[in-house]
Order: sequence, then structure tokens, then C-alpha cells
Amino acid sequence: MMTAEKDIFESNPLLAPSPNPFGAPAFDRIKPDHYEPAFAAAIDRAKAEVDAICSNTEPPTFANTIEALERSGEALERESSVFFNLNEACTDDRMHAIAEAVSPKLTGYSMYVRLNPVLFDRIKAVYDKRESLSLDPEQARLLEETYKSFKRGGAQLAGEDKALYSQMQEQLQLASLAFDKNALDATNAYTLEISDEAQLQGMPQYAIDAAAEEARQRGLQGWVFTLQAPSYSAFMAYSGNRQQRRDMWMAYNTRALLGEYDNSRNIKDIISLRERSARILGYESYASYALEERMAKNPATVNAFLADLMAKTRPFATKEMRQLAGYASSKGFTESIMPWDFAYWSRRQKEELFDITTELLKPYFELGKVVKAVLGLATTLYGIEFKKRGDIPVYHPDVEVYQVNDGERFMGLLYMDFFPRESKRSGAWMTNFREQSCVGGEQRRPFVSLVTNFTKPVGDTPSLLTFGEVTTLLHEFGHGLHSLLSEGTYASLTGTNVTRDFVELPSQLMENWAYEKEFLDSFARHYQTGETIPQEYIERIVAAKNYQAGYASVRQLQFGLLDMAWHSGEQIPDVGVAEFEAAVTGPNAVVPIIAGTAMSTSFTHIFSGGYAAGYYSYKWAEVLAADAFAFFKQTGIFNRATAASFRREVLSRGDIEDADVLYRNWRGRDARPEALLEADGLVEKAG
Repeated sequence: MMTAEKDIFESNPLLAPSPNPFGAPAFDRIKPDHYEPAFAAAIDRAKAEVDAICSNTEPPTFANTIEALERSGEALERESSVFFNLNEACTDDRMHAIAEAVSPKLTGYSMYVRLNPVLFDRIKAVYDKRESLSLDPEQARLLEETYKSFKRGGAQLAGEDKALYSQMQEQLQLASLAFDKNALDATNAYTLEISDEAQLQGMPQYAIDAAAEEARQRGLQGWVFTLQAPSYSAFMAYSGNRQQRRDMWMAYNTRALLGEYDNSRNIKDIISLRERSARILGYESYASYALEERMAKNPATVNAFLADLMAKTRPFATKEMRQLAGYASSKGFTESIMPWDFAYWSRRQKEELFDITTELLKPYFELGKVVKAVLGLATTLYGIEFKKRGDIPVYHPDVEVYQVNDGERFMGLLYMDFFPRESKRSGAWMTNFREQSCVGGEQRRPFVSLVTNFTKPVGDTPSLLTFGEVTTLLHEFGHGLHSLLSEGTYASLTGTNVTRDFVELPSQLMENWAYEKEFLDSFARHYQTGETIPQEYIERIVAAKNYQAGYASVRQLQFGLLDMAWHSGEQIPDVGVAEFEAAVTGPNAVVPIIAGTAMSTSFTHIFSGGYAAGYYSYKWAEVLAADAFAFFKQTGIFNRATAASFRREVLSRGDIEDADVLYRNWRGRDARPEALLEADGLVEKAG
């Protein structure tokens, strides 16, 4: 190792061995100036590791080629996991600038590997003699997936096609980064300032307090509402000022559409680059390319799946909208229900139908108690335990860290980042700072991060969750368990590194416990009185579970159809993004489409995330989750044997086998499509 390289690998906290327990990232030592030098050094080392594989004079073997490639780039992966996760959760203009600077270099490295003819020849040589190698199932899977990933990554391209493909991947990465930045900036750019307290009539106290705190932090008087989820959702559901609701809704649904942060050009660039890349590789469309490696396999299956569910659920959504309009009319509302009216009147109708309100429930869902209960649920089901650590550095004061153990065995670290801030994108997600793997007999357990945007504590009032936020936490924690309980050798095959239409199974499965009396009874206490949540409240929660289930299904299906339309392989439309979106979603719309609005320009899941031609996965996985929870209900929702088998056959297995095989190994059969309709109460309604 050269002296200069040795120095940076010893001195740069992104590359040097961590002094922290379990080798946790040294967030307390990492500075912005560390990133670019670390990327440069890590890329150089990763290239050298690949070059060593290619120049090996020994015949290609599984160990000296496939396994060596899997182990290469470790330092680069470690730094990338830290940097890009923080660029989502704790970013600023400097971080965005670094991302723009290093992304072309990372894409260049990726192409250096994927389009390397010598490397591919060695991989193919091992693959061609796979039947004679006596590989164990995990090794055979790694060989198969490595060979396929190189074929799908352009390894067989030649000449101009190879150069063009590499160039397009670099442009695609930059366009995706620009999309993400615009979406975040547009979300942060809008505020609704209220100075007249009378305009807060009907708003719950928690939303008023949060808006007052937002104003105080901005050095303003009165109340400030933003497009961040807790603020926006509360305002739309409770504000009696229709004009202000319209203003908020329009701001939210025109984010990054025209103006300073316009994403329209980025969308068309991203779609064009994806389609052209897919065609160079021999696919009819990007959707055909993306779906080849998922449970659905092809666009025809996805489109049929979405169409079938739409046909079965849209009649219920239409009926629900008629009922909502009738309800609003009975309260003296003489206008048609518009999109900015929907949350407001739905909330009122739901409260009246089920005698339950967000404000009624929130005092029973104090964040600290919910977190303890969710972690306790994992202990009950899987036997793992969580210990809060105060000696492990974090990247922001809001972040908490837990050590996870299974008896004496260390299983991983769990980072939890709950509250919104301008440096964090909206939504909720799970990610890793380190994947689970086993290297040279040494277990490397995962470092998992759960990120949400829950309401912050205000004064003496702790963070109180809506019931929807309780299910969100369970959802993301389900992803976390998928990683924490992983048991594999190769990082690329462990944890959540599974197909997109399977990865949501563990997360959506966990949501179901939120509706179970036994679980709610275990933790839901009034934060002031200590009173256990009344039985009648639980009954109302369960009764309200499927309120507007038809509408919710249609909404998700529309997102899936929009995603598939963007990636269908047809020519990029000359019309604007809003017009394209309206043409796709309009035929199934149950609330009016408003000209000049679009969600595509802030649809980060498909334009800067990993769900391109894959948003249908949420509904696909809902079928799996409904079928899976039916088994838990049958055997007992806290049944350790059922949980142990789910851990053994699904959660621990990662991508060691095809997803449909994993599910059948656990359930004994394929999932029943009817399970979702039954869980949503739609089959019963149809009768």
C-alpha cells in the first residue's frame, strides 16, 4: 500500500477502522471535508481489487473470481452507505454538491466493473462449469446472480453501445440526484403563515402547538404550517378554512412542477435514459428489464394484476365517494367534493361513524411507549432484545441507537430517527449503514436505520403519534427485522436485498398487530393519567380499519398504473407531466383531477428511489401479507412457533432462494389473492 493511501485509510474516519463498539460509524468524527477524499481513495482501492481479479494468472474459480468480486469494494460500500443515507436524512447544500461531484465517479467505477470484458470472461468461465463445482446452495445462488447481473448490466455490449450505455448511466444518476434535490427543496419552500387565531378553529391542540413551535423556530409570530407530513396531514384533515385547504393542497400537488424547482425535465430525461438503456440491452421497455428479476416477471402480469384489483375495488371506492358527498351535504356543504375537501370530510365522517378521533387516540400513543411496545413485540415473537446505547455516536441529536441481541449473540444496531427537519426528506424509510455478511468466519451484523417524520415534542407535551403513525413505525420496523434477523454469508444476498415485490412482505405484515387488542392493551396508556386505552376505543379502531378501503386501494393502484405508464416503453409524451398523469389516472379517478397539478414531479419512489416499474409491489406484497397474517391469526398472533418458522424460512433467508419458493416453504402453498380483499372487508361488501 502506498504511503499516501495508507495515511488516508488510517486517518479518514470514513475509511479508518472505527473505534466505536461493534465498529459503528464514527459520526462524531465525520466532517464534510472527509467525503470526497475518501471516495477517491475508496474507488482507487476498489478498482485495484478488481484489477487483481482480472490479472490473476490462475484459472477462474468460484473463490478467486466470484467470491473475490463479492468482497471487493468494501471500503467504498461502507462510505457510500453512510454518505447517501445522510444525504436523505441530514443533508444540506454542501452534501448535495458532494453528491453531484462524486456520483459520476461512482457510476464510472460501476461501469468499470460491469463492462469489464476480462472480468466478465472469468465470471462466464466459472458459470459455464457450474454443474461440476459442488457449490453449496448459497454459493450457487451468488454465482447465478453475479452472472445475471453482469449480463443485465451491459457486460455483453461492445464498441459504441458499451460507451453509450456507460454515458447514459452517469447521466441517469445525475438526473435522479437533481430530481431528489428539487423535490426536497420544493417541499421546504412553501409555508402557510396564520396570524389570526380564529383561522385555527377546528384544529386539534397538538397541531396548533406544533405550528406555533414551527413559527417560533423561524422567528415568526403566530402559526406556520408546512408541507412536511405531520403538519400537512393535520391541516388538511382539520382546517375548516376551505380556501386555505385549497392553497395547501395546490402547493403540495404542484411541488417541483414548474418554477424554480421544476422536475419536469428531469422526469423526461430519466425516463428517456432508462428506456434507451433497456433497449440497448435487448429489452422492449424499462419495465420489461426491471420486472425480469421480480416475482411478477413481466409487464403483462403486473398490468393484469393492477387491472384485476382495480375492477374489484373501484366500485367500492365510487360508492364510498357517494356516501361521503351525501354526508357532507347533510352537514350543509353545497359544493362538490374536491381533492382539498376529501381529507376534511372523510375525517369528520369517520369520526361520526365510529365515534373516534385522532385527538382522542393520540394521548394513548406516546412515542416512547410505542417504541418500547414495538421492540417488545419483536422480543415476544422472535426472542431478540433491545438495549439503548448512549455511547455510540449519531449523526443528529434526535437519533437513538439500540443494541440488538438474541440471548448472548449480538444481532446488530438499530438507529431510530423520528422527527422532521428541513435537512430530511419527507416520508418514512428503512436503510442500512452496513449489511449483514460473514467474512472469513467473522459475523458482520447489520447496522439498521429507521427514519420517520413524526410530530416533535412541544414544551411539556411529548411526541404523540396518530394511529397511522403507529402503523408506519411497525411497517418500517418490519423492514428492520428483515435485516436484523438475516443469516447469510454474502451481503448482496442478505436482509432486504430481495425483489421489490417481496421486500414489503415483512413490513406490511407487521402493521397488522396495530389492530389487535392484545397488542394495544400491552402499551397504550394515556400519557398524562396512565389510563389504559379503553376497550371501546380498541373496538372502534378495529371497526374503522376498513373505512374507505376501496378508495385507499384505488389510490395505490393509480400510483402503480402511473409508474407502469411512465416505464411502458412508449415514446416519451410531448404533453406536459400534468397532462400525461391526468390521462393515466383520470379513467379510474374517484375525485376530480385538477388541471395543472401532478404528483409525478415529487414521486421520489420511482424517479430517485428504487421502485421504478415496481410501485405495484406494495399491492402485490399486501396480498402476501394478508395471507401471512391470516396464518398468524389462525395459530395465535404471539405464537412463537409460527414466528420462528417465519424467521427461519423468510426473514433469515434474504435472497438465497426465489421469493415464491421462500413463501411456499413457510406457508406450504402460494398466497391466496382473495386474502387481501377479505382483509379489507371488500369481499363481504360485495355480497
